[in-house]
Amino acid sequence: MITELLLWSSISLIIMAGCYNSSLFMLSRRRIRRSRTDRRDRFYVFLLACLNEEKVLSESLSRITSLPARNFMALVIDDGSDDRTSQIALAADPAVVRLHRRTPPNARKGKGAALNDGVRHLRESGLLAGHDPADVVLCVVDADGRLDPHVVQSVDPYFDNPRTGAVQICVRMYNRHLGLLARMQDMEFVVYGDVFQSARRSIGSVGMGGNGQFMRLSALDTLDGDGPWSDSLTEDLDLGVRLIAKGWTNQHCTTAAVSQQAVLSLRRLIRQRSRWFQGHLQSANLVPLILRDVPTRAALDLLYHLSSPVLILLTSLLPLSFLVAVGATTVASVQAGRSLVSPMWLLGPYLLSFTAAYAYGFIYAKRERELGLVRSVLLAHVFVFYGYIWFFAGWWGFWRMLTGQRGWLKTART
Repeated sequence: MITELLLWSSISLIIMAGCYNSSLFMLSRRRIRRSRTDRRDRFYVFLLACLNEEKVLSESLSRITSLPARNFMALVIDDGSDDRTSQIALAADPAVVRLHRRTPPNARKGKGAALNDGVRHLRESGLLAGHDPADVVLCVVDADGRLDPHVVQSVDPYFDNPRTGAVQICVRMYNRHLGLLARMQDMEFVVYGDVFQSARRSIGSVGMGGNGQFMRLSALDTLDGDGPWSDSLTEDLDLGVRLIAKGWTNQHCTTAAVSQQAVLSLRRLIRQRSRWFQGHLQSANLVPLILRDVPTRAALDLLYHLSSPVLILLTSLLPLSFLVAVGATTVASVQAGRSLVSPMWLLGPYLLSFTAAYAYGFIYAKRERELGLVRSVLLAHVFVFYGYIWFFAGWWGFWRMLTGQRGWLKTART
C-alpha cells in the first residue's frame, strides 16, 4: 500500500511538471514585439567578481575590451586572490579595465558581497560621475565568461523601455565539444533559456542568472538593504525576484550569449549544483515578498519555481518506488503462475520520462545546427538521465543546510 502510494504520488508530480513544462514550451514559441523608441547613449560597466581566476580572466577581459561599443568599462573586483588575478587585470587595457582589490577580513564573503563592494567603489571613485543612473547599465560577468561581440547592440534596445530593470542573456558552454558531460550542461542552459526564460517574458517572471545579467543602476537603487545583492548562495535569483517585486520588468534576450566553462568532473558538477540547490532553499524567505508585492500570474510562477527543490527531492523517490513496484509485481506474477507484467510497465515510464526529450532536442537542434535533429533528440534522451544529478546534488544541498554549512563551494577552473 505504501509502495503504491509513493509510486502514484511520484507519477502525479511528474505529470504536473510535464503539464507546466508543456505550457511554458508553448509560451516560449510566441514572438515578443518591442516598440521602437529613440535610442539613448548608455554607459555599460562590466563587473567581474574574481577569486583566484588567473586561468580564465585574461581571455574574458580580451573579449570585453574588443567589444564594438563606444561607452563602457570593466571593473575587476579581486576578492582576496592569492594568485595572478590582479596582475592580469592590471595588464589589460587601462583605458577600459579598472581594478578594485578587496582584502581580508572583508574579502571572500561571497559573490554578492564582492559585487556590492564593487558598486560602492564605482560611486565613491567618481567613475560614474556625470552619468544618469537610469542610463548606467551594470553587467555581471563571471571570470570565465566570454561575451558575444554584439552583446551590447542586442541588449541595449530592451532598456529603451523605462520600466526595464534587468536583461538576462543566453548562457552557453564554450568547451561543450569536450565530452558528453560538457554537452549536457550546454543543452541544460539552452533549454532553460530558450524555453523557460523565453516563456517567462509573457508571464513577467524572468529570472536573473549569475552570468550575463544586465541591470539598470537606477533599478538597483530602489532595492532595500546595504546593497543590491544578498548574501544568499543564489544571489542572482534573489535579485531578480526583488526587482520584480519593486515593479521593474525583467527581460530575456535570445540573440546574444555569454559562454562559460563547463565543469568536466562529475563530482565538481554535483558540488556546484548542491550550492545552487542550497541557495534555492534559502530563497524560501522570498515567499512573503512575492505574495505581497508581485502580480498574481508572475507570483504563481515564481512560487512554483521556488518550490522546485522540494519537488526534486520528492521526485528522487520515483526510481526507487518504481523498482520496488516492479519487484513486487514480478513476485506476484511468479506466485500466481501467470504474467502480470504489462507492456505499459515499459511504455508508461518511457512516455513519462522521455516525451520532453523530443521538444528539448528540437530546441537544441536550432542552436546547434551541425548536430542535426536526430542526434539532438538522442542527446536529449541522455539529458533525461543527466537530470538525475539534481537528485544527488539536492540531497547534498539539503544536508548542508540542515547542518548549517554555508560555505561558497567555489567551482574550480581548468
